[in-house]
Amino acid sequence: MKRGFIHLLLVLILFFVAFSVFESCNFGSNPIASNSFDPTTATYVGTAACQSCHQKEHQDYLGSDHVKAMQEPTDSSVLGDFETSFEADGVKSSFFKKGNKFYINTQGSNGLNQDFEVKYTFGYYPLQQYLIEIPGGKLQATRLSWDSKNKKWFNQYAGQKIHHRDWLHWTGNSQNWNTMCASCHATNLQKNYDLLTDTYQTTMSEKTLGCESCHGAGSAHLAFVKSEDYQAGEKIENAALAYGKNANNKLQINTCAPCHARKTDLNPKLVQSAELLDNLVPELISNEYYFADGQQNAEDYEYGSFAQSKMFKNNVSCSNCHNPHSGKLLKAGNALCLNCHAPKYNSQQHHFHAVNTESAQCINCHMMDKTYMGNDARRDHSFRIPRPDQSVVYKTPNACKNCHTNKSNEWASKAVVNWYGPKRAYHFSDDLLPGSLLNNRSEAHLVKLLSDTSQPAIARATASYYLKDIQSYNSASALLGSLNDLEALVRYQSLRSLENFDPTIWVQTAGISLIDKVKAVRIAAADLYHHLPKNQLPTNYKKSYEQANEENLQFLKYQADFAVGDIMIGDYHLQDGDHQNAILLYLKGLQKDSLMNYARLNLSTSYNSIGKNDLALKTLLDAKEIDPKNDRVYYNLGLLYYEMGNSLQAIQSFEAGVNIGSTNPNLYYNYGLLLQQNNKLKEAEAIFLKGYRISPLNEKMNFALASFYMGKNQANLARKYIANLRKINPTNPAYLELFRTF
Repeated sequence: MKRGFIHLLLVLILFFVAFSVFESCNFGSNPIASNSFDPTTATYVGTAACQSCHQKEHQDYLGSDHVKAMQEPTDSSVLGDFETSFEADGVKSSFFKKGNKFYINTQGSNGLNQDFEVKYTFGYYPLQQYLIEIPGGKLQATRLSWDSKNKKWFNQYAGQKIHHRDWLHWTGNSQNWNTMCASCHATNLQKNYDLLTDTYQTTMSEKTLGCESCHGAGSAHLAFVKSEDYQAGEKIENAALAYGKNANNKLQINTCAPCHARKTDLNPKLVQSAELLDNLVPELISNEYYFADGQQNAEDYEYGSFAQSKMFKNNVSCSNCHNPHSGKLLKAGNALCLNCHAPKYNSQQHHFHAVNTESAQCINCHMMDKTYMGNDARRDHSFRIPRPDQSVVYKTPNACKNCHTNKSNEWASKAVVNWYGPKRAYHFSDDLLPGSLLNNRSEAHLVKLLSDTSQPAIARATASYYLKDIQSYNSASALLGSLNDLEALVRYQSLRSLENFDPTIWVQTAGISLIDKVKAVRIAAADLYHHLPKNQLPTNYKKSYEQANEENLQFLKYQADFAVGDIMIGDYHLQDGDHQNAILLYLKGLQKDSLMNYARLNLSTSYNSIGKNDLALKTLLDAKEIDPKNDRVYYNLGLLYYEMGNSLQAIQSFEAGVNIGSTNPNLYYNYGLLLQQNNKLKEAEAIFLKGYRISPLNEKMNFALASFYMGKNQANLARKYIANLRKINPTNPAYLELFRTF
């Protein structure tokens, strides 16, 4: 399982969960209602307060998995067998009761078995885990899980022997409820993490998902319905509620997304906004967590799939298919799809399978499933048309092969051509797939997709994500142009991608994003400009940068309970030259996740900056042992060895980075200079040119090649790179002599 922001969600009802993104409430013209019943100042009253007026909705809710998201352990709430034992992956565990309390004897953080009391049940169906309380106010989700379908114990990450100090061990940061799970299993959750002590004082209004998880705090609504105005007959729809009936599909999915998205949260508590990126940033559909065409691969939680679908584009809402209070489907089988789709789609002439069979079920062709967490089969909500022709070229999954496992993708592709003809309707994956390859044909596909505003924002933002690795004039122009895009996710990712480009490309133009109306965009802009030395910040952006940077810093502090959050704050301090605090944060992150090599790379930089090269070298050698195919490890080793006077080891390290396919232009720049210094001119030229092909906009690479050829009296070869420098940084006094040449 890949590491990262993996949000453990065991409540598996589709779409309608947890906190809302608030809708502005219409209180009409009544000044009493508008002034006295403000949802922004409302407090939480509990689910029981809603029951008397909303009996039907409450009854539906009692049949949902939401109500069982987290419960006190009792004979009725605990589903697992607590009179047995279980052994798997090198650990033997036993389950038992003492009086009314439930216990698990299993491996603890010290590697030894001990008894742990179950504090809460966690989830319900198709699996149930158990929460154990450990020091520091932490609740941890056990790896041992109860299969609610097949009535047996099983291990998540089956077949993996997880060391007791590993991030994925049930006592580790990955399985911490406060960080990874709590906000989607409780109402009005405040995790209240303290960075200095690594402890929590987490609070919640209800120890499960209640009405106010979706509708917002209810005191103002309750006060209104008890008011004289209401009793006199004044009825205001959704009065003083953050979210209610008849919302558009975007607002509705934004209500579900905080729990049904793989994402990064921005705030301790959700703010009132119809813009999703004021509260969170959803994971893009890149090939890190999805298949390269956008199909679900790693845990997706539905939002990323649905946001790319034609359903979402055509204003379909979660509640068109799901009862929002029970979570159950409104109709069974193809009848649900026929609510919107013509009957012809339920015929053999359309799907070429016998009617009323499993093969003729719409979801089996358009919503492939994949199993997560050991036994939880989830449907892909991108509702895509099968494309076995893409599978032939790109090895992506398709629904035909999913059933016809004994057939080839070529067979399936031919069948589709026989049934529907040789041409396929355009889908954004026709550009995203070749774009994801990052070869010499990728840029055109990515720029085309990024600029096509008729395509889903999440797909276009993913095109922007890939462009960060194609550092050309066209890519830079496309990214800069996207800073004015109507979609916040596209603007956000374009800023993140510009971090890979030379600051001279964006420093005078990207600053407008510091005052963007959407919080995530302002944070990304602040982070982009924070990479600059303070004396290079344009004076006209100084005030807006300071304001956006404060938001960025608050965001970083909120992430501090994640291992990666510590690393992000460490990077912030590193960029500020505060190496002592950077070192402390990197070490904190590594304490939570010892395999997070990125931290070691920057930790070594900080050690080097304060003159502790022995610790810097040891840190990099540890990183190399953990990940011998990480090109940045070799780049950093090359720099450090050179500084320590070991040119031979430096050359060998740079060469190793090149051999494993590094795309870091700085590696080629420094390697070329070192070869040139050692009078290996032919080799130096080859390395410079290779670096230039990777990053033709890189200022250092152009300067290196211009200087190299001028030094060899080959002005005709230098001309191209001098012309590039004129475009990249025309006012740099260091280039004046070169500019006078032509």
